[in-house]
Amino acid sequence: MSTDEQILTTTSSVAPATECSPDEYEMVYHKPTTLVDVSMHYCPGCAHSLVHKLIMEVVEEENIQDKTIGIAPVGCSVFAYDYMNIDMQEAAHGRAAAVATAVKRLMPEKYVFTYQGDGDLAAIGIAETLHAINRGENILIVFMNNAVYGMTSGQMAPTTLPGMKTTTSPDGRDTSFYGSPIRIAELMAQLPGAYFVTRQAVNSANAVRRAKKALQQAFRYQQLHKGTCLVEIIGNCPSNWKMTPAEASKFIDEEMVKTFPLGDVKVPAATANNKE
Repeated sequence: MSTDEQILTTTSSVAPATECSPDEYEMVYHKPTTLVDVSMHYCPGCAHSLVHKLIMEVVEEENIQDKTIGIAPVGCSVFAYDYMNIDMQEAAHGRAAAVATAVKRLMPEKYVFTYQGDGDLAAIGIAETLHAINRGENILIVFMNNAVYGMTSGQMAPTTLPGMKTTTSPDGRDTSFYGSPIRIAELMAQLPGAYFVTRQAVNSANAVRRAKKALQQAFRYQQLHKGTCLVEIIGNCPSNWKMTPAEASKFIDEEMVKTFPLGDVKVPAATANNKE
């Protein structure tokens, strides 16, 4: 028998694979239908795609897709409207909280949130953010803190760590010259209009679960009309940090949390959560 005949005989004797019935499978995870079914453009290891997913999972689970409006300003966050399958409104650089104020006041029955980076919120938009929270606007502010201006090649941001090298601080951030990083969560929590303020991360499975829980709480608090919720999320930016995704996740645990400790900063008292 020739080699070709031996191969043919061996191949033909293999029993066909048994197909499993769909009833034999249990669904343990599915992509939220509130995300647009397209590939995201973010860099490998970037936290934006993961936080997009968490927000949209909450929207889907709370069954508020048709009641939710997101505000995306300038920066990497501007692309949120390409991926979130909800009503979205773009805002000028730093003005998301002001736009969200208008949207919420015109449509108070809607769930309104902003999605902002640290360059947008902590620099050019800090005044709009501070005054919106001081007024106690009934909105959610999702603040992505990766310590650099992500979209425009990694310049120093108000949140850049002491000694951290960026394209505009190549020798590291000198706090005697540039000042210290602004801890937005702690700053905004001092305002009387702040109802719920927390800082989370998404660099591990447990951190992701805690971040999602915080986002879910913040959305639910909007029903109470008690003030502004701010969820700050420490996010990976491997491209501008010049690290691998794994190194970036480790950097958050070993360096970022020294300046930006994780956890709840301002939590309403249990009695305050009763609807009026």
